[in-house]
Amino acid sequence: MAVDLWTMNLGLVEYREAHALQTRVRSARQADAIPDTLLLLEHPPVYTRARRSYPGELGMGEAWYRERGIDIVDTDRGGRLTYHGPGQLVGYPIMRIDDILACVATMEDAIVAALRDGGLPGARGRSREGREYTGVWIDERKIASIGLHVSRGVTMHGFAVNVDNDLAPFDWVVACGLPDVRMTSLARETGREGHFVGFRDRVVARFCEAFDHLPEPVGRETLESAIAGAPAEL
Repeated sequence: MAVDLWTMNLGLVEYREAHALQTRVRSARQADAIPDTLLLLEHPPVYTRARRSYPGELGMGEAWYRERGIDIVDTDRGGRLTYHGPGQLVGYPIMRIDDILACVATMEDAIVAALRDGGLPGARGRSREGREYTGVWIDERKIASIGLHVSRGVTMHGFAVNVDNDLAPFDWVVACGLPDVRMTSLARETGREGHFVGFRDRVVARFCEAFDHLPEPVGRETLESAIAGAPAEL
């Protein structure tokens, strides 16, 4: 039987602020104070390094990127270095799960379905040099990245889909641990911009379908009230 998924559109949120909110929401979910929740937002320009990031991914040196207005933040998610910026759809599912690999695969399937609803033939995962890489691809071009962290059975972090964002910052780094990766976006694939809201709504619909949830939009005030009394994450 389908259960509710709280969904909230946050707009443009600084990365550290969003991370702090995720942590609070996850504590509430771990305490069963709220149902599974999906936060949808954009970030100002930022590179995030993950647990498996390695020296050399930021080849120009941190000062070079900061001079161009791009923040750099270390995170505890899976995966490697990636870029976030305005026009990219970021989704943070705060969900109770049993199998992280199955969760990632289901998330990929939902994004693929949302792309196909818009006429783009996405596919999940790619095998390169004998290794399997997560994410969503259009031929050999990567359009979506996924990285999760699970604590006490509840996820944090999530997915990022290139919609109308600037792709140049990906070319300045080793993105996703792949020196030769070609990133793409809905805007690049279709030759036009203005996809964000429509695509976001398709992702919510397909995400709920894939995870057998019913979408329940909530406002920030409702969420803050629900998580206010939850214990801090252990």
